[in-house]
Formats: sequence, structure tokens, C-alpha cells
Amino acid sequence: EPATDADAAEPGPAASGLAPEADDVAHHLRHVSGFPRSHAFGIGAQVAPDGSFLLTTAATAEARGNVREGTVVRVDLATGEHRVLHDVPGEDVAVGPVSHDGTRAVVVRTPDSTPHSAVRPRLYVMDTATGQTTPLAHGWDRWADVVAWLPDDSAVIALADSEGRRPVFRIEVATGAVAQVTREDEAWTDVVLSPDGATAYGVRSSYLFPPEVARIDLATGETTRLPNPVERPAIPGTLEDVETVAEDGTRVRGWLVLPEGEAPAGGHPLLLWIHGGPLGSWNAWSWRWTPWIMAARGYAVLLPDPALSTGYGQDFIERGWGRWGQAPYTDLMALTDAVVAREDVDGDRTAAMGGSFGGYMANWVAGHTDRFRCVVTHASLWALDGFGPTTDAAFYWAREMDEQMQQENSPHRFVGEIVSPMLVIHGDKDYRVPIGEGLRLWSDLLAKSGRPAAADGTTDHRFLYFPHENHWILAPQHAKVWYEVVLGFLGEHVLGDGAPSAPETLGLTRPSSTAG
Repeated sequence: EPATDADAAEPGPAASGLAPEADDVAHHLRHVSGFPRSHAFGIGAQVAPDGSFLLTTAATAEARGNVREGTVVRVDLATGEHRVLHDVPGEDVAVGPVSHDGTRAVVVRTPDSTPHSAVRPRLYVMDTATGQTTPLAHGWDRWADVVAWLPDDSAVIALADSEGRRPVFRIEVATGAVAQVTREDEAWTDVVLSPDGATAYGVRSSYLFPPEVARIDLATGETTRLPNPVERPAIPGTLEDVETVAEDGTRVRGWLVLPEGEAPAGGHPLLLWIHGGPLGSWNAWSWRWTPWIMAARGYAVLLPDPALSTGYGQDFIERGWGRWGQAPYTDLMALTDAVVAREDVDGDRTAAMGGSFGGYMANWVAGHTDRFRCVVTHASLWALDGFGPTTDAAFYWAREMDEQMQQENSPHRFVGEIVSPMLVIHGDKDYRVPIGEGLRLWSDLLAKSGRPAAADGTTDHRFLYFPHENHWILAPQHAKVWYEVVLGFLGEHVLGDGAPSAPETLGLTRPSSTAG
């Protein structure tokens, strides 16, 4: 805000020999976020269109280590006055955009999950004066993020995972009626509206192209690619939608990436890639886990959305909640069975890979089947009793599984059944899945697995350790190492290429033949 008389003695641009422009005004920052010491402001503050107030959430530390971000606070930006609008024990709240007239805002209320009831975020319209909330589109079985109000405040624009995509939707505020706007195989983010509400602009991607800026005609749903820094890269293959029916009769779907050209005799070798989250979906481009690098090497890549994936309704999530080793696993195997039955896929040359929750599932897969020639597990959960109290969100984890569930679903109990060679990857600065999980997995593989280290210390298992990386591998040179090591490991065990040499990017002159 503009400086007051009290700021007049402060040296300005002229004091440093720089002549100010005629309309230059000194500015300073003013705190508006004071709140009781038991609270801390959360993220995602939403400012009213006229700039008179903002809405934000406050996090509260509670008993037994719980943290609740469920207090909605209105802050008057002229006076700094704070007023609590909403504070319901046992739920978290996320604040969405404020209507143009300032009287309403969309919020997402999420009651605390329990080991027997999955997380379920729902939309509400909040009165910004009283804090009263009214359900919005509760008959729509999707988890939505509202991004904007239309200019007349009659409807809002939202995004939601749905069937392996993330389309744009329009929700009528008065009735809760939902209409899908975009129809292509795309996932949208960062959507904003033009002032007249006729057009939206956002970033879209799919497994056919990386993120790009595009325009949406909200009346027709027609999309137009706008000028971008680069053109779309050439894709070395094709993408198919695949599905099957799981053992309990539930429909399970995913994406299948196939290399370009005719399949070789016997079919393409197959990589089963399991997504993280687990509350997520394979629906948007990723440079870190891009199947096209593998397709360029001749692999088919299966990207399944098993139980717990978003975009298929609440029941689909409930099927796997607190039961990670059950429906999510059988869903993965069912879709794998369907794909290897194809003539263009070789069911004898397969591997399984995953990171985070996907790494957990890779570990579970390794302990429950020998169908895969090798398994790659990145930043993975191994012993759930150790993971739960050490993750950076221990309070949240405690809401999903009780001690009995942790024991029943912990992959470490099945280490003796693991016979497939495993590549363990972990970053030392990983606070979501601490490095101890990777270290214990590695130790257990060498000492207790069905494929233990030999008397001389040699082993078919491998451990790729990144001292300076976290839950993700972020440095470009490290990402290159990641792919080189993974491709070498797959080549050895899936393609029969023989033991790979150490990647040149590691600076080693010869491969090591000993454990580690």
C-alpha cells in the first residue's frame, strides 16, 4: 500500500541519485495474518474481486499429533480484522474462488477419514458474511476443484479427474447440474476465464503431448492450441484405452502405450507401471515417468488405474481404502492378464515398476507373484509400522490404517516370497517416504528374500541411491542417471542383454559385481 507520513524520512530513489518517475509511489508490506498461536494460516487464500477481503484457512494442532486445516477465516484487508466463518471439528476445508458480487465462495469440505471410511471431499457454497454452507453438486460422483465463477455468478467452472482424463466442467450453482465442457483425451490445469466468461484459457496435456497452452470456447467445448514455445514432440508409438473386469465384477481401465511399427514375433515386452498417490490417475504427461522413452526402446507400457484411483467414483476408492494389498493388487493383475492376452504383447517378458504408493504396490507384487522378470521400486513403502510414524504427514496416515491393517498390508512380511530381481531407488532427502524404508528393504532383500545375496556378497538386486534428492528426482543429470540405470536393469532381466556397464554419467569406468 502507499507509504504514510511516517515513511517520509526513509531515503527514496532520489537519495541514491535516481530520479523517480512522476507517478512513482513508495510501497511497503503490511501484515494482515495475525492469529492465535495455536493456529497457522494455510495456503490458497482467495481475494474478493473488489479487493475488500480475503478468505483463507487456518491449520490447528490438536491432540495425538493431529493437524486440522478446517478453520475458514475472513480477513478485512482495510482494517486487518479477522473473523472465523467456519470451524467444524473433524474436517478439513479448502477455500475456492469468491463470487463477483463477493457474497459467496466455493469451499471443499472433507471430513476426516478413518480406517473404515475413505476420504471424501465435497463442494459447498459458503455465505461470505455468515459462513453458512450449502451443498453443491452432491449427486455428482467426482472430486472437483472449482477454478472460477462465471461473470453473472450463475455457474462455476471446475476440473475433475474422470475416466483417465481431467476435463473442464460447468456446474450450475442454483441446481447443481453438471455439464462436461471439454471432450478430448486431455488433462487440464491452471484454467482462467476471460472477463466476458465466454472463453477459458489453460494448460492441457495427455500421454500424447506435454503441457501446452490452449483456449476453450465454453459454449461449444471447442479447444484451440495457442502459440507455444515449441511444437509438440514426435511420439514414438501409439496410445490405446484398455479395460477389463476385475474378480469382483468391477470395471478397471488404463492406458496402453505401444511402440511404433509392427510388433516383433511373440509381441512387445511389457512394463506394468503403477501410479503413486494412491489417490490419483494416469491422465497427464510426466517427464519423470514418461512411457515414451520406454516405447522408443521397444517396450509396451501399461498404465492402469486400479482401486483407489480418482475419476471413477467414490465406491472405486472405498474398494481399496485400508486394503492396499487386496483390490488394488487384483485390479493390477486383472488388467495385466487382459493385456498379455493380446498378440502384440509378450506375456513372458514383463516387468513391474512404481514410485511412492506405486513403489509400495511394486513391493507387494514382488512378494505375491513371480510372473515378472524383475521389479523396479522407487521411493517405496516397505514396512508400514515404520513408515507411519516417520512420514511427514503421520497424522494423515493414522486416519487410513489401524495397526492391524498396517500389519496385514505390509509388504515386508512377504520378503521370503520375493524371487524376482529388484532395483531399489531412493533419495536421502525424502521426507514423505523416509530413506529408512529403502534401507530396510535393501537389507531385507539381501538377507531374507527368496533371492538373497550369495556367500561372496554378490546379488541380482540393485540399489540406486541419490544423496541429495527427495521424493522426486529433480536434477536433470540425476533424471538421466535414473533412466539409464532403469533401462540397463530392464535390459538385463527382461530382454536378456546381459549385465549393463555403469552409466557414463556416474563417472565409473566399470560395473560393480558386489552387493550395493
